[in-house]
Amino acid sequence: MDLHVRYEGDDDPEKCTARKLARFDMAELHRTNRATPYGLVLNPHADTALSPADADHSTLVALDCSWETAERAMFEMAGDHRALPFLVAANPVNYGKPFRLNTAEAFAGALCILGEREHAEDVLGKFRWGHTFLELNEEPLRRYAACADSTEVVAVQQEYLDAGEEA
Repeated sequence: MDLHVRYEGDDDPEKCTARKLARFDMAELHRTNRATPYGLVLNPHADTALSPADADHSTLVALDCSWETAERAMFEMAGDHRALPFLVAANPVNYGKPFRLNTAEAFAGALCILGEREHAEDVLGKFRWGHTFLELNEEPLRRYAACADSTEVVAVQQEYLDAGEEA
């Protein structure tokens, strides 16, 4: 699966996972929506959850911007928009925070759900904390990848959200 990034460039370049992936030719950066190819867009505001049913796509697109500017309007790009289900960040900036993934984590989570675990491991292999993301999310990623469609993914996600409320 080809990885593409709609790149805003508003984060610290030293900590930017999208730029690092681009340096290793693992993702292509695009400065405009027009330049960004049509594909499966990872969008936290999407109405449909990412599921293995989306594995027929060949292009995965993420938006790389600061969480402070990640409003719905930022995601107005062509493609099939999908939200990642509940996953916990392992990066040093947002460690342990649910839904606060950086671009590399978002790609890796999506790739695991879409049945491309080795590709996810390659992506995360470029970061010291990369293996931690897979360890922290091992069970949910396995369960999401076993779902048939978005409805099943949302049901599994709800179990994690309910468990978090009880804690």
